[in-house]
Amino acid sequence: QVQLVESGGGSVQAGGSLRLSCAGSQTLGAMAWFRQAPGKEREFVAAVDWRGRTTDYADFVKGRFAISKESPTKGGHLQMNSLKPEDTAIYYCAANVNWGERRTAAQYTYWGQGTQVTVST
Repeated sequence: QVQLVESGGGSVQAGGSLRLSCAGSQTLGAMAWFRQAPGKEREFVAAVDWRGRTTDYADFVKGRFAISKESPTKGGHLQMNSLKPEDTAIYYCAANVNWGERRTAAQYTYWGQGTQVTVST
């Protein structure tokens, strides 16, 4: 069973930055970040293919967030800049999915436990 572990969450003021990391216990394929705010459904944030060459972003983070993968076999990061209070949520790392289904949470094989990101005004 592959284990994913997120790190790097925390509290920051609006306009600040955070860098989330996702480490896997075994070789990982395509990776993504999802987030879930209180009372809301889990939503897609960003994805990167298994080689780290192709990325996809939700419209609400384009130009502010950057997803990366260390190598075809390792985990990756989510660099979050220009953070807004509405970015406050638990952020989850997910891995191993067919690229065509990258925006669908239910299609991912592995999930991390989540890391809290809080952005204050």
